[in-house]
Amino acid sequence: KQTLVRLALIAGAAAPFPGGAQQQQLPTMPLNAGIHLIQAEVANTFDTRMTGLMHRKKLGANSGMLFVFPDVTTHCMWMKNTFVPLSVAFMDEQGTIVSIHDMQPQNETSHCAAKPARFALEMNQGWFAKKGIKAGARIGGVDKAPPPR
Repeated sequence: KQTLVRLALIAGAAAPFPGGAQQQQLPTMPLNAGIHLIQAEVANTFDTRMTGLMHRKKLGANSGMLFVFPDVTTHCMWMKNTFVPLSVAFMDEQGTIVSIHDMQPQNETSHCAAKPARFALEMNQGWFAKKGIKAGARIGGVDKAPPPR
């Protein structure tokens, strides 16, 4: 079973959508990839997972979005209405990366986990490669993520 999730980002409290509407503020949590610290917004509801990083014009250097899925399966992501080039790391329940994919803005190509995954972490494109993080590495802190709703 594959699940397709729209990528997007819900920005901070006062970040406007194009046209001036306010975006919803999501909870954030610290994560780490070895010595590399990440500040991740958490998408753990159906609506926030479907919106993801959509309409975002930029993403902080060590900022990202953690998707918390209700089931462990081969999840897929795409970049419709997403303007920032991203890399996505799919992770199992322990936070071990099962695969990493680079994704192009405003593209509907599906990028799917190589194995069943519980989480996905989106970062600026190339972030994982620049830090030497590959499949098999572990993202710390996902065990403290709020449960999926």
